[in-house]
Amino acid sequence: MPHSVDVHVGRQLKQIRTLRRLSQTDVARRLGLSFQQIQKYEIGSNRIAASRLFELANILDVSTSYFFEGLDADSEGAADSAMDIVQAVASIKDEKTKSRIITFIEDVAGATVTRRAS
Repeated sequence: MPHSVDVHVGRQLKQIRTLRRLSQTDVARRLGLSFQQIQKYEIGSNRIAASRLFELANILDVSTSYFFEGLDADSEGAADSAMDIVQAVASIKDEKTKSRIITFIEDVAGATVTRRAS
C-alpha cells in the first residue's frame, strides 16, 4: 500500500502536469523515462527520489516545495474536487473560453496560474 505522502506528491505532480497541459509522455521524454513510470509516480505506487523531484520541479516550473503544499490539510475529497476542476478546464477545446475561465478562477481565488504555451 502506498504511503500517504507519496500519494499526495503524486497528486500534486498530476495536477501541475495537467495545468501545464503536458501529457505523461511529454514529461517522461524529458526525464528519459516511460510514461508508465510517470503514471506510477502520479498514483503514488512508486516513490519519487529527491533528485527526480528536483528535475520534475524544473520541468514543470514550480518549486520542489510545491509537491508538499497542503500535505497537512490534505483531504481526499478536496484533492479529488480540485483534480476534477483541473481536468475539466484542461479538456476545454476553445482556448479563448479556457483562458477566460482560468482568469475568472484566478480573480475569485486571488491567485495567478502560470501558463505555458501548448
